[in-house]
Amino acid sequence: MGMGKSVLVLDDEPNMRHMLSMLLQKAGYEVTGAENGREGLDLLESHVFDFILCDIKMPVMDGMAFLKGSEQARGGATLIMMSAFGAIDTAIEAMKSGAYDFISKPFKTDEVLLALKKAEERESLRSENKQLKAQIRQVKDEYQFGSMLARSKPMRRVFSLAEKVARFDTTVLITGESGTGKELVARGIHFSSARADENLVIENCGCIPENLLESVFFGHRKGAFTGADQNRKGLFEEADRGTIFLDEIGDLPLNLQVKLLRVLQEGEVRPLGSDKTIQVDVRVVAATAKDLAHEVEEGNFREDLFYRLNVLPLHLPSLKRRPADIPLLCDHFIAKLNEKMGMNITAIAKPALKLLLKHVWPGNVRELENTIERAMVLAESDILGVDDFPGLGRSAEVGLFNGYSLKEAKVVWEKSLIEKTLKECNGNRSRAAEMLEISYPSLLNKIKDYGVQVRKDS
Repeated sequence: MGMGKSVLVLDDEPNMRHMLSMLLQKAGYEVTGAENGREGLDLLESHVFDFILCDIKMPVMDGMAFLKGSEQARGGATLIMMSAFGAIDTAIEAMKSGAYDFISKPFKTDEVLLALKKAEERESLRSENKQLKAQIRQVKDEYQFGSMLARSKPMRRVFSLAEKVARFDTTVLITGESGTGKELVARGIHFSSARADENLVIENCGCIPENLLESVFFGHRKGAFTGADQNRKGLFEEADRGTIFLDEIGDLPLNLQVKLLRVLQEGEVRPLGSDKTIQVDVRVVAATAKDLAHEVEEGNFREDLFYRLNVLPLHLPSLKRRPADIPLLCDHFIAKLNEKMGMNITAIAKPALKLLLKHVWPGNVRELENTIERAMVLAESDILGVDDFPGLGRSAEVGLFNGYSLKEAKVVWEKSLIEKTLKECNGNRSRAAEMLEISYPSLLNKIKDYGVQVRKDS
């Protein structure tokens, strides 16, 4: 049982020390004895013990004095108190002062061995927790940028470039589908930069009414327009010496694009209603789900502003392009949601994980997090199974289309939905047309065009 673990026995009775030494040595422990707390402290200066059995009533220095005086010297040793005179309040005081357990004399030999076994199990758990925390720290150090986690090669390249970019004040343009984590990358860049102690101002350009954009961005002076009853700072003034993150920059109207370009070039803003400019020192990080180069060709985005923003481009790949990140993200979301929801979900079953890996994830990481949260709410056990992800399998089947054509994707999706509906209706095409909310002739045409096999249950 002891497997070479060392025990210090403190007791002023020689017979008790001898009995405990024989008992513990037989169980595999290495035993050292001392007759009072002072001798125990001296031994702690030259020896390292795994466990300490300490009597409360001893001459020179009693057990409670040793307990309080040895806190630093005993290191990680687990201390178990013994006493023939101990009342419950003595035990409580000992436990409050750092003792792990308390044994009342006279005791049976099994009680001592059981107390040590429990202490060993506790130490084993503490060791495992330390290892787990070290592994988590390693994962975070290796696979984390800001609050983003990834182990796939595409995202590791993004993290590496973002870490380099963060050291400079260069304008950054982050592109990627909705839900890929563009704002998280922007936060990571800010908090990894020399501006980390200053403001990070975040604004979605598509969420501000067009008639208020200039005031929101650059501020206004009292009386500049109806309702402007006081001076107000704009976002760029609030972000002075810090960073401003402009999400969905592709939605910015052309007239505001001109003024934003001036801020980037001159480092100054002019509030509405003012004839004076204000110097600002702001690092700009922008993001969009649009193809800005195409928007420039279509005349929806200024070419000069595009090149001014696109100094250092960062593209975030969609989740379907980096499936290696899904298990890591699932573990992260489960741990996060366990804490938030007071749950104890421990894992995802392999068949369920296969479904997650096959899914297309049009909503990307944001959709994955929502899916995990929904599954945890539905879960009947501490392991998430296939039944906790309703509908995901059917989505995955439709998602087997890997091309880029929206027309082709629509055909795959419509064919799958028609087949599902016909199966539900046992081949009744009139009923299927009603459920699909299309005309009967349209359904017949689609069945013919898509090559849908109509099967009836026998």
